Amino acid sequence: MTAASDRRAAEERFQPVFAHLGAVAAYARRRGSRDADAVAAEVMTIAWRRLSDVPRDDPRPWLYATARNLVQADARRSARAAAHGAGEPGVLAPPPEIPELDPALAEALRSLSRLDREALLLVAWDDLTPAQAARSLGINPTAFRVRLLR
Repeated sequence: MTAASDRRAAEERFQPVFAHLGAVAAYARRRGSRDADAVAAEVMTIAWRRLSDVPRDDPRPWLYATARNLVQADARRSARAAAHGAGEPGVLAPPPEIPELDPALAEALRSLSRLDREALLLVAWDDLTPAQAARSLGINPTAFRVRLLR
């Protein structure tokens, strides 16, 4: 194979992955990212570089796991910056609010542990099956179902 044909094959392989760009941006936005489009773009860059690691059958769990890692890393950086006085003293930009979310539901979600909340949201908001959500969280499907039932 020539370099050009290798590149074409990679581009063809990447097209169905890239088709999830909007879903990844929505995922990041719902997880409180201040720049969900940038997170989605970075996820796609990582997916391109690590294309052989992205599952062919359904890339969404892998993409969501990557987005989750980026959103959490950004939150940690923001918290450290706020703690060290970068930006406005003591002010950490709040995550964007989702206006259509009922306040009682928002409170119920906040009362869950981070992992239990993520399990529920992967199925309810991100439309993953329990098996897909388990792959996204890196746990076995039985453990995921137990987490979801809580």
